[in-house]
Amino acid sequence: MNNRYSILIVEDEKSIVSFMKTILTANDYDVLVARDGEQALMMVNSHCPDMIILDLGLPDMDGLNIIKAVREWSQVPIIVVSARSREQDKVMALDLGADDYVTKPFGTSELLARVRTGIRHIIGRSANAEAMPDGVFRAGDLSVDYKKRHVYVDGEDAHLTKVEYKIVSLLSEYAGRVLTYDFLIKNIWGQNANYNNQILRVNMANIRRKIERDPADPKYIFTEMGVGYRMVDAD
Repeated sequence: MNNRYSILIVEDEKSIVSFMKTILTANDYDVLVARDGEQALMMVNSHCPDMIILDLGLPDMDGLNIIKAVREWSQVPIIVVSARSREQDKVMALDLGADDYVTKPFGTSELLARVRTGIRHIIGRSANAEAMPDGVFRAGDLSVDYKKRHVYVDGEDAHLTKVEYKIVSLLSEYAGRVLTYDFLIKNIWGQNANYNNQILRVNMANIRRKIERDPADPKYIFTEMGVGYRMVDAD
């Protein structure tokens, strides 16, 4: 699995896109680019990036509307990068749900520092974070390493795909609780995903083949018929 964090840059100025893309790629981040608000919202839903770097002055809509729309269903970290330097602009963006605000122009070191802070928020967002100071969920022979973004069984890498990892990670964050099909689909594929439960079942079947000794009699992820899935409690 490619376990690098993916970052969606929402920016219409080519020179700034090129600058940020070069920096982020050189520091082992996967970079996606959207040139306007409509494309950005589509890509948030279709690609489920780990972070969004957002310009407010887009050609088709105000970036504040993107923050508002994304926050209706996702807590993905959003770093605003904007030429708007007034305090009220910063306060409005942060109040709507942005995690950070960087004023243009900015330097390489500052951008990378803000991104690293956002990544730490991703790692620390686990519902079990306080109980897992080393960032690893453990249940029997199964372990989910949130920092490395890998799942292990008996110490061996389960070789999950990126989507499979997201499913297992999300279930582990809410270990012991039933997550409905809709909740999982919206958090993995986005609020406007047109997928039915079948794509989730296909991924779950693949996951069980990789992490369960007997997929027909699972010990880690249980099916709650007609409702959703539940991860076994942590050790």
